[in-house]
Amino acid sequence: MTIIYLLIAVVIVQRLIELKIASQNAKWIVKQGGYEVGKDHYKFIVAVHTLFFVALLIEILLFELTLTLWSFIPFGLFVIAQFGRVWALTSLGKFWNTRIMILPGARVVAKGPYRFMKHPNYVIVVVEIVALPLMFQAYLTALVFTMLNAVVLYVRIREEELALEALTNYKEVFSNRRRFVPRYED
Repeated sequence: MTIIYLLIAVVIVQRLIELKIASQNAKWIVKQGGYEVGKDHYKFIVAVHTLFFVALLIEILLFELTLTLWSFIPFGLFVIAQFGRVWALTSLGKFWNTRIMILPGARVVAKGPYRFMKHPNYVIVVVEIVALPLMFQAYLTALVFTMLNAVVLYVRIREEELALEALTNYKEVFSNRRRFVPRYED
């Protein structure tokens, strides 16, 4: 059981570090003349992601869930997602954020995984929300939070794309890319 709590603790610490990076990046964007859009839905994203870890821990404790032989499959997906997460975050650099931070007139980042699709980081989040609970057979958490995440992502992506299309070269750069399915076009 200790390995389970250690793994979840590592992921939570990773998320806290990302929030710190996002805060620094937001300050940088504001200094450049940028601002946040979609503030109203952000609290729901934070709630879903926070409650995800609470629900996962409760389900593990309540049903005494543990790792099994097949846990290596969702664990492998989760590890791959972590490499994708680092790739997406480093590709966006100072433009990466947990909030929708817009810098009017900025040229959007179209390198790294963004060469292949519009929203690779959201694909990674979906994989994580499915894979982490499946490692422990926490099926209820995987199902409920996959659905809740889909709802908040629907709102978020719509707001993000509208702002980016209105204030950057997003539409021009990403017109031939799909949201979630990779396609390479130079």
